[in-house]
Amino acid sequence: MATDFYDVKTRKKVSIDDKNITKTTFTTKGGQTRYGIRGKTSDGRMLTKFVSKTDWDGLKVPVDKK
Repeated sequence: MATDFYDVKTRKKVSIDDKNITKTTFTTKGGQTRYGIRGKTSDGRMLTKFVSKTDWDGLKVPVDKK
């Protein structure tokens, strides 16, 4: 299965296979937690997509170690 990301550099949507995706969380200065997924493109760049907590919990991919 693949997930769509928007590649800002090429200004196009990119599909990245789930084996190249990890889950991550971001904490804002105000203390809120944001949920996202990171995918690695074929040329090695990392793309980030913010998702809801429900979607984040439902993904069966590894959690990114910070």
